[in-house]
Amino acid sequence: MISASLVKELREKTGAGMMDCKKALTETDGNMDKAIDFLREKGLSAAAKKSGRIATEGLVETYVHGGGRLGVMVEINCETDFVAKTDDFQTFAKDIAMHIAAAKPEFLSSDEVPADVIESEKKILRAQALNEGKPEKIVDKMVEGRIQKYFKDVCLLEQPFVKDPDKTISQLITEKVAIIGEKISIRRFVRYELGEGMEKRVDEFADEVASMMK
Repeated sequence: MISASLVKELREKTGAGMMDCKKALTETDGNMDKAIDFLREKGLSAAAKKSGRIATEGLVETYVHGGGRLGVMVEINCETDFVAKTDDFQTFAKDIAMHIAAAKPEFLSSDEVPADVIESEKKILRAQALNEGKPEKIVDKMVEGRIQKYFKDVCLLEQPFVKDPDKTISQLITEKVAIIGEKISIRRFVRYELGEGMEKRVDEFADEVASMMK
């Protein structure tokens, strides 16, 4: 089993993402030198070095589905206007907009989830675990595990990419950075679904979008 301290050490040495570091160590049986080479071969270490750059260019991508019944607007930044105008970047932006339409994220990242929302969710998860008859001594660990799953459900950067569920949106961004050669970041997004919150069935629109992306 790969320890958290080993993952942290690799992250500090390469600047790559936590999940990428964990995967690299898993693939190399915990060998630090081989894991570093693994990240370099994938272009992930080089991509991480670009994370400190300033990305103020980019575009606002929109996606409308179902004759105007479902709409998304997302701001995606890069470093230069030249890159923002490339087909590769624009295709990426469109994929992200369609993903948001299909996956219905509520927040950009786990850091943006309000503390009161997290505490409320933990209370619900704790009650669920106790109702399942789980021993009190393991309930807290179960809640922590389930709250991470909650983040993957509601946070855009942690969601599995609809077109390729084996990678998260965060990992997809890292790959694009390595290919394009500039820092890329998703700054903000908004998603509107006609009738959302009202007493009518509206989830079929998201299901339809998801099927289109497969």
